Formats: sequence, C-alpha cells, structure tokens
Amino acid sequence: MVVAVTYYGMSTFEGPMMSIKSVNAVSHFTDWTIGHVHAGALGWNAFLSFGILYWVVPRLWKTPLYSTKLATAHFWVATVGLITYQVSMWVAGITQWGMWRAFEPDGRLSYPDFIETVIRIVPMYWIRLVAAILFFSGVLMLVWNVVKTIRSAPANFAEEAEVHAPPRVRDVSAPGAVTPANTYDHAFFRIQHELSHGIHRALESRLVLFTVLVVLALAVGSLVEAIPMFFDKDNVKEIASVKPLTPLEVIGRDIYLREGCYNCHSQMVRPFRYETERYGEYSKAGEFVYDHPFQWGSKRTGPDLHRVGGKYPSLWHVRHMDRPASTTPGSVMPRYTHLRTTPFDTSLIGSKMRALRIVGVPYTDGEIDAAPAAIEAQAKTIAAEVEAQQGPRGLADKEITALTAYLQRLGTDIRWKIPQPQAPSIVVPAAPAADPVK
Repeated sequence: MVVAVTYYGMSTFEGPMMSIKSVNAVSHFTDWTIGHVHAGALGWNAFLSFGILYWVVPRLWKTPLYSTKLATAHFWVATVGLITYQVSMWVAGITQWGMWRAFEPDGRLSYPDFIETVIRIVPMYWIRLVAAILFFSGVLMLVWNVVKTIRSAPANFAEEAEVHAPPRVRDVSAPGAVTPANTYDHAFFRIQHELSHGIHRALESRLVLFTVLVVLALAVGSLVEAIPMFFDKDNVKEIASVKPLTPLEVIGRDIYLREGCYNCHSQMVRPFRYETERYGEYSKAGEFVYDHPFQWGSKRTGPDLHRVGGKYPSLWHVRHMDRPASTTPGSVMPRYTHLRTTPFDTSLIGSKMRALRIVGVPYTDGEIDAAPAAIEAQAKTIAAEVEAQQGPRGLADKEITALTAYLQRLGTDIRWKIPQPQAPSIVVPAAPAADPVK
C-alpha cells in the first residue's frame, strides 16, 4: 500500500509535467512514456490491488494468510521488477530523444535512418522482458498464496461468522429509524434522514444517479474544448487538396488498424527541425479532417508514417510486410506473410463508406455505388506496378495490395519535399589570406 501511494504521487506529478511543451518534446513518441504508463499501472494500481487482496482475503475467509514469507517475497520481486522495467524504459526514452534530434556540425542528421535508434535500444527491451517476467512471477505468488489461504479456511466459516456476529440493532431515536408505525417510509422522515446525513450521502445511495452526475462533471472540461471544435469550422482550416480515401484505401486502412500498426508507428510529424529533416513537411490539422479516428499515435518503435506515401515503390511495401529485415536490416517488426495470400473483403465497403459519411466524410451515392469498380481498377494498377518492378504476381485481390494503397496515400494530399539521403558534405579549406606586406 505504501508503494502504491508513492507511485500514485509520482505518476500524477509526472503526468502534468509531461504536458509541458519542452518536456513533451523529450517524452512523446519515446519509451519514456511507456515507463511512465507502467509506473502508474503497475506501481500504483497493481500494488494497490495486491495490498487490498492480502488484507481482505484472510478477513473474508476468517483464516490467517497462508504464507507471510511468500507475500514478502512477492513484494520484493515485484518491486525490483517494476523499478527495472521503469528505469530501462527511461534509458531507452532518453536514448531515442538524444539520437532523433542529434545533428552534425554541418547541419546533417547524425542518425538519419530510424533503424539506428531501434538497434541501439534493443538491449533495453531485453531488460524490460526480464523485469516483466519478475513482476508476473510475483503475481503468480499472489495467486498461489490467495488460493491456499482460501482452501485453509474452516469449512463452516460462513455459519460461524453469522452466529458470532453482533446483533443488528437500529437506534429508534435516530432519524429514519424503523418504528412500529413504520414512519421511515413517510416522505418527511426520508427527507429529514437524507438532509441530516448530507446530500453527498444521499447521492452515494443512488448509484446510477451518482454515476451520471460524476460523468457529467468530468465531461465539462472536455466539452468546453470539444464543442467549439465541432461547430466552428474555422478552428480547423480546410485544405482544398485534402480528399477522402478511395474505397480500396478505406479497406487498406482497416487492415492497418486490424494488424495493430498504429501501436508502433505514429502519423504526426511535429514542427521540429529534426522531424521535418527526417520525415518531411510537418503535419497540419486540416489533413486529418477525414481521418476517423486519427492515427497520431503515442509511441514510435518504427518511424512516423504520415509522409511515407510515395517515398518507396509499391514493391518495397510488399517485401517489407513479407520480410521486414529484407528492406530494413535490423528491424524488430514481425512478419505479415498472410497479407500476400489473404484476399481482401469488399462486401462491407458500401456500409463503411456510408458510416464515414455520417461522421463527415463527403462520399456521394454515386461514389458508394461505384466502389467495387473503383477498388478493382486501383488494385489492378498497384498489382501491375509491383509486377513491373520484378515483384510477385497475382496480388490484385490480396490484402497486401489494399494496405499498400493506403500507405502510398499517406501525406500526399499536400505538396511536400521527400527527404533525400544525405550525402556527406566535402569541406574545402579556405585559402590562406594574402600577406599585406608582400
């Protein structure tokens, strides 16, 4: 319980600190955020749950805890695992921040390839794995201890507890007490009872009403910000060149979400020089008006993808999904070989486009009706491009083609310059100044 309260204080202090722009520039998209989140989830919530269980289970089953030594071992194993987990992610986060923003004296990025950062922090991921195993081992100790405690309870503990329980006597002089005339049911005495115990006590006794009021109170802060954004179009400047996704790209985006690509890739280039040098033009709010939900992300295990459209040929994406290391040596990305053999589903495309139209995407009835033909045409174009690049054949109806269509669309609605590989600059020494005497 003491560890839980301590981590509660640290987590709730660190959270507001991470909202400060200069701090967020360091923490966001890095593993520092992962360390912060797990400090709250494991250090605060999990340890709080552990403490409650160790306290309440023996009292509910009227028996001592099975093993205090095992509980103590659990405490130390979980504490060491948690601290190791958190520190490894802090180190990884600071490493990422330092490498992403590093520049050479001549203005070039020191680490232009994102994979260089990934390779550097892989040891921290192994340390995190060991720390997670330690923490989970402690959970198994808890489960074993609780189960053995419950099994050691006397067979008739419930009956004994009821027999030895003190009699429940109501003070008839108290407001709302049960009297022979049953005056508690009278509205006057019910109101008097609630007022004497406070309005808050009265709300706590009405669970549904109290929950609704709490939700409304918490929503006020969000609604104050959200409502003007929804109803005042000037808050988000529309960009004329930004168009809705094509039907095939809608299918590809659903595949992107289904496979969890957003867990490792963000789609938000921030207005920092080291980001625009690596990815391209920084993201604009108007580019996401048809993105439901947006894919900004919070973690970069892989590079940002908001400007990936047109950066590589379609065959690169096919090979990258099939064997990531073939295009990016050292990649820790899993293989998605099933995308090359699984046909994409077009049966729901009409329903999907109509649903998107409800939330503001301006699809017309004609576009929805013509969706199957548009999908076939675009898929054949991408498949032909892959074949022309000496790639595999027969991909026109496969999921990899739909996903490639979506990836090739990302960030292409506005004009931007694709970052070119940076060649080492040649510094020519300046000629010595002429001797004024000569």
